[in-house]
Amino acid sequence: MQRYFSIGIVIFILFLVDLYVFQAIKTVTQNLTASTQRIIYILHWLVFAITAGTFALASFTRGTPPDAFKTYLASTLFIIFASKLVVVLFLFVDDALRLGKLVFNNVNSGETTFDPSRSKFLSQMGLLVAAVPFSAFIYGMVKGAYDYRVKRVTLRFPNLPAAFEGFRMLQISDMHTGSFTSTEPLKEAVNLINKQEADLVFFTGDLVNNVATELMPHVDTLKGIRAKQGVFSVLGNHDYGDYVSWESREEKTKNLQTLIETQRSMGWDVLLNENRRIEKDGEHISVLGVENWGNRAGFPKYGDLSKAYTGAENSPFKVLLSHDPSHWDGEINQKYADIDLTLSGHTHGMQFGVNVPGLKWSPVQYVYEQWAGLYKRGRQHLYVNTGLGFIGYPGRVGFLPEITVFELKRA
Repeated sequence: MQRYFSIGIVIFILFLVDLYVFQAIKTVTQNLTASTQRIIYILHWLVFAITAGTFALASFTRGTPPDAFKTYLASTLFIIFASKLVVVLFLFVDDALRLGKLVFNNVNSGETTFDPSRSKFLSQMGLLVAAVPFSAFIYGMVKGAYDYRVKRVTLRFPNLPAAFEGFRMLQISDMHTGSFTSTEPLKEAVNLINKQEADLVFFTGDLVNNVATELMPHVDTLKGIRAKQGVFSVLGNHDYGDYVSWESREEKTKNLQTLIETQRSMGWDVLLNENRRIEKDGEHISVLGVENWGNRAGFPKYGDLSKAYTGAENSPFKVLLSHDPSHWDGEINQKYADIDLTLSGHTHGMQFGVNVPGLKWSPVQYVYEQWAGLYKRGRQHLYVNTGLGFIGYPGRVGFLPEITVFELKRA
């Protein structure tokens, strides 16, 4: 009964938003022919009916595997609804102005007649401005999700061993293979990765959305990733199956073990609170990898950095793979000042934002202090990769899928 009530409340709110936006549509279309107006009105309420029906269906089938049609339909409807909220803001301004006019007239002349007519200009502006995010989000689904970009970052360290001058490390993150409906995009990504001819390749977590079986169609493709000295990976919060209702703890444990073993069968070295020594010309650096450790939004702390650090204490240069960037302020730069470079992912740049020279903004920055790109504190560096895949919204706007290539230099 509680579920029915909750669904009813949400649908009622959707109806109120659509009813409000309908006022702007009527205002803007008042000079059109009656038949044209009727078609526009029918389309408006048809979209509402589809939205309400889709929401109700999704609520009763929650937990079932999504298919491409459901994902894109739900995302499109959400984009339409979010765009309507922009129109609502303009209508609020219009209402505030009309109410202010009523109060002013009442105080000055005693007039109490409320003007029912809306500002055509504000209604037009609302619909016009709403078209901007609508177009951007639709474009993000059509093009942005697979518009892979290679970012090149040069990092300088005074303690880098001379043998590692010019050493190239490549990072990918947050692949979310369960969101891919075809293997072709990942084949394109793997070809682009291999063209970089990196010495090391790092994957920093969230290989799947929920379950290990999501990875299986892409094993042969991902097995093709090449690096001169190895491919290393760590686990992200989605890899543990925490967002699935399992029949038993054993089933959940088996799912995680399958995910780990499958990565190893692909030639990836999964670091579970461990470290590896990378040697070159008689010198070495260390790569440390921890399980997921989150310091925001209630994410679990599976990682054990003290365990991963053990044995690498005397290494002259250390790289840490840790999925969640909140780990940096939560523990790394407080207790391990000699970890030179931390590589994280997790945020996706929220798959939406403004990312142009001189301006980088996304709503995720209000949750994570470090959320995209390079950060530095003292001698320590953190890089947050915005991810190769996507989850939820099947697209990207502003923060496109990223392959990061680091070139190490001596300062």
